[in-house]
Amino acid sequence: MKQSWKKLSIGELEEAVRKHNNLYFIKHRPEISDEAFDRLVETLKKKKPDSLALQQIGSDIGVVEKTVRHAIPMLSLDKCYTEKDLHHWASKFECKVLAMPKIDGCAVALRYDAHGHLAMALTRGSGTEGEVITPNVKYVKGIPKKIALKEVEVRGEIYMPLSVFKKFREAFANPRNLAAGAIKQKDPKKTADYALQFFGYELLGPRCKTEEEKRRLLKQNGFELVDGEIIVKEEMQKVFDAWYLKRDKRDYETDGVVFKANDVAAQEELGATAHHPRFAIAYKFQGDAGETKLHDVIWSVSRTGTITPVAFVDPVKLSGATITRVTLHNYGLAKKMGVTIPAKVLVVRRGGVIPNIEEVIEGRGKPLKAPKKCPSCGSPVELHDDFLYCTNPKKCAVTMIAELNHFVKVAGIDGFGPKHLKQLYEKGIVKDPGDFYKLTVNDLIPLERMGETLAAKLIANIEARKKMPLDVFLRALGIAELGKHVSKILARFGSLDKIFKLTPEELTQIHTIGERIAELVVDGLKEKRPLIDALLQHVTIRVPPVGVGRLEGGPLAGKSFLFTGTLLAMERHKAEELVESKGGGGASGVSKNLDYLVVGDGGGAGSKLDKAKALQEDGAKVRILSEKEFLKMTNK
Repeated sequence: MKQSWKKLSIGELEEAVRKHNNLYFIKHRPEISDEAFDRLVETLKKKKPDSLALQQIGSDIGVVEKTVRHAIPMLSLDKCYTEKDLHHWASKFECKVLAMPKIDGCAVALRYDAHGHLAMALTRGSGTEGEVITPNVKYVKGIPKKIALKEVEVRGEIYMPLSVFKKFREAFANPRNLAAGAIKQKDPKKTADYALQFFGYELLGPRCKTEEEKRRLLKQNGFELVDGEIIVKEEMQKVFDAWYLKRDKRDYETDGVVFKANDVAAQEELGATAHHPRFAIAYKFQGDAGETKLHDVIWSVSRTGTITPVAFVDPVKLSGATITRVTLHNYGLAKKMGVTIPAKVLVVRRGGVIPNIEEVIEGRGKPLKAPKKCPSCGSPVELHDDFLYCTNPKKCAVTMIAELNHFVKVAGIDGFGPKHLKQLYEKGIVKDPGDFYKLTVNDLIPLERMGETLAAKLIANIEARKKMPLDVFLRALGIAELGKHVSKILARFGSLDKIFKLTPEELTQIHTIGERIAELVVDGLKEKRPLIDALLQHVTIRVPPVGVGRLEGGPLAGKSFLFTGTLLAMERHKAEELVESKGGGGASGVSKNLDYLVVGDGGGAGSKLDKAKALQEDGAKVRILSEKEFLKMTNK
């Protein structure tokens, strides 16, 4: 890793820009952060503003079977970092401005044919041509298969919600890299495993006069829009500051605010360079980064047996918090970054929450070396791609204690902290979750800081959780990919016996469950069968009537509901809760078994409505309700 961009010659800077463009767009394995790359580009701009390297758009096209030329190039955005530069950009036109957060995702173009059907999807690619990913985007939430508009192109960003990225955080540096790989899966069904979503931000085809009009049309046709507002130019800094303060409250990663001239006529007059349009700019967030000294690295073992490097750094204050421990993501990435002990590093608090080492500014010591043995149990370590794994996780104390912690948290058994669990495991009292139900007060009293009153309370907490809903029981097992969403789907089968008989092929027929998830769940249930049998000696599983959350005797008992389009009276999750409160249940998709499809009065019903109508023509029982009819049915 170079010590400082400022010390490089122009030729070295140009070479670095091309190299890191390639790593970011083609390999999806960047070795430096976005912030570091931005500083690299700014340094080259100052030394050689007309460098060809600054005009070359990175390409996400690797070795692919098919690429297609974009009707209109998909250019990058120019960037700025100060209010002065922002207003200098805005001084070139006279109209209002669209302001919206800059989503850190993967830009794609969606083409709809003369019948409104999704005909082709392309990555941004080189900017002039993109890779065809049509089969994959059909598994991305928020991309309608059919719209009312004809012969149009919709551009937007495919991204991974931060809530989804949580389970991948140990292995991947950021959600953008993971999303980029997910939309290029050779088996398109595997794209569904990553719960990707789509925000639309551009509409090509209709002769709209403003960005505001484009957004209205996109929403009416069922597209989710990134939050945005039309403002006067004098409000730009105020809006930027507001977005900066709430950036960590959104379920997507954002690194700035995009400002765009609202009037299309003004856009056409401003035009574009070979690299970026002149009518839009990205004002990047600053202030969450700080330089400090890395003085040690420890190795942390996760519940899954992944061994992750964690850096100790001299205290640095970011976003109001003092940071002393920082993740290095995985061994491979840390090596590529050039981590040494000690080292001068740049720390960024991503999303205002998670501290990461984004760049090694200056290596000052010995290169980072991977441990040969697991720091927890001493078993040999294996390196797969960039990741280190304990070869014996079932005998590894840290992973087993983490599994116990997972179980008590999901099951709702309060009071057992990490120290209690560690003592119970090391003393051989609790080796797996089934042992919790054998505990007595006398077993707990010898533990440190444990009195008879606390011990009795913990036993009472265990007793109170001997009845468990089926979906909670499944989730508590700690099986890979068997989280809240999949466990609720499995619970609809009504019994463990039926769930045990499921094959991966049967599970993949369920919307949102991909092939990889299905395999992990089925294999995980087989592996956990001895534990399940042990738990069932003490735990009673509560199984609801067919359909999650349906109450016996409710006015909607036994009926399934699915919502499409924009609801005006309430948010969709509130409508789903209303159905469950009256005995009904939700459905994961339109099928012949669906009872009601509720169409929001705000428009944007999309392909679900088309499929429901087709099923009706084939004699299916599904009924289509307007939002008003639904509210009348539920007495709202």
